Amino acid sequence: MGILSRMRPLPALFALFLVTPIVEIALFLTVGESIGIPATLVIVVVTALVGASLVSRQGRAEYAALQASVVQGVVPTKELAHGAMILVSGALLLTPGFLTDAVGFSLLVPQIREILRRWFSRRYGRGAVTIR
Repeated sequence: MGILSRMRPLPALFALFLVTPIVEIALFLTVGESIGIPATLVIVVVTALVGASLVSRQGRAEYAALQASVVQGVVPTKELAHGAMILVSGALLLTPGFLTDAVGFSLLVPQIREILRRWFSRRYGRGAVTIR
């Protein structure tokens, strides 16, 4: 069991928001020393542009899937979860940094989103109430 899984949500989020900028700064310094500051900045801008394009494309596709589910009379829980993860992915990809880009790009992989959706559903879905 990892340290974050044993922690309560708020302290885990606090730790995440504290550690992430420190890791990003260390990565910027390391990459900047290796390839130079201009190349590092180009990588950051290019990943933001590519990420925004991918998020836009996947977001539209997920929205179409959500609409199709609603038309069929199915509650679009899967589509909503995937849409939320795509939204988070977009925020991470627009945030300058290598760690946030890695997490953001990984959230654009449908199989990874589905694994996360199922994990969150098992972990937090037990007390959920379904309205019919």
